Amino acid sequence: MGNEEKILKKLEKIFQIIFDDYSLRLSKNMTAEDIEEWDSLNQIKIILACEKEFSVKLNVREINNFANIGEMVTHLSNLEANIE
Repeated sequence: MGNEEKILKKLEKIFQIIFDDYSLRLSKNMTAEDIEEWDSLNQIKIILACEKEFSVKLNVREINNFANIGEMVTHLSNLEANIE
């Protein structure tokens, strides 16, 4: 399993907890419009959970401009690569 696939799986667990939906499956082309409960409060929860899970600091403006989950995965992958 590649790094981006591992990150996607970690994100999926975060989303399942935040949205209290353990059947939720993420794909790289998903957007906030695909998850009914994805509002600004849940966006903040996602960012905070990602910062904790991946031990990174995220720029909220940058995150808000991502077109889909795939861009978030790539960004987190790049951040992790810079840490190592």
